[in-house]
Amino acid sequence: MFAAALPHSRPKLSGAVVATRRTTNPLFLASPSSLNLVSFSRVLRKSDGLVSSRSCSSKRGAHDLFEDFSVLLPDTPWDAKNTWTTFAAYFFILHIPLSFGGLSIVAQVLHQSTLDPLTTVASTALLQTTEFLGALALLHFTVKPQHAISSFFVEKLFTEQRSLVKASIIGAGLLIALVLLTSALADEFIVSRDVTSPVLKEILSDSSQSKAVCFVLYCFIAPALEETIYRGYLLTSLASKMKWWNAVIISSCVFSAAHFSVENSLQLFIIGCILGSVYCWTGNLASSIVIHSVYNAIILQSTIMS
Repeated sequence: MFAAALPHSRPKLSGAVVATRRTTNPLFLASPSSLNLVSFSRVLRKSDGLVSSRSCSSKRGAHDLFEDFSVLLPDTPWDAKNTWTTFAAYFFILHIPLSFGGLSIVAQVLHQSTLDPLTTVASTALLQTTEFLGALALLHFTVKPQHAISSFFVEKLFTEQRSLVKASIIGAGLLIALVLLTSALADEFIVSRDVTSPVLKEILSDSSQSKAVCFVLYCFIAPALEETIYRGYLLTSLASKMKWWNAVIISSCVFSAAHFSVENSLQLFIIGCILGSVYCWTGNLASSIVIHSVYNAIILQSTIMS
């Protein structure tokens, strides 16, 4: 993976202008009627009650709209009590050994101290595919007896509750804008440096075969793997037992930490939040996969051009 709410509105209260007129009635001036005072107080109470009712109604409306943002259902194929146990099994048995130690094993098997760019990217693609298949197998064996993982992901990929195209366009645009903004701010106030992997640059400049495998890896294999795990499994499971926005934040923190990249941690967190929010809004995993793929493709292309 590359590093690269709704506004709360308060009803506006307009000041009430009370017009008084002069009278020459001495009884009115000397002894105001208690009935007039009671009536006036009733009017004030009714007015305050109306304003309070409208204010509460507006707050409830905004709250309901925020709550209805997510279409994820509380019923998931996995037991919510075992969410972190299952994720830990994936993380320590599959993710770390294959993503961070796999190339060393390949080099030892091939009896090479260093791998050439084509072998590096081809081996990474094979390792990521193995990790993806292993993750699917893990999710299959940890699913509830009355559920089927295949039907769950088929529904998440091909059932469209809200506009997939609209969500993908808006999400991709917002993602790119925020990543560019954070990059500019980091360069301006922290330190300006190139965080693109030198290995990636070498792969993209090596040959057309290396470049093609690299695009397949980062635009198809990696998005499918990461969206399945971090949105399809982790976010779905967390959202079944907490507010959707809390689930998005927690899953995004895990997503960022799993890349072990301090320099890109903020951008990875932002990427996770946008992908998670889009997934919650559409209920469709294809939307986050598309945005993830488009973002990676733009990063690859900009790396080639630079």
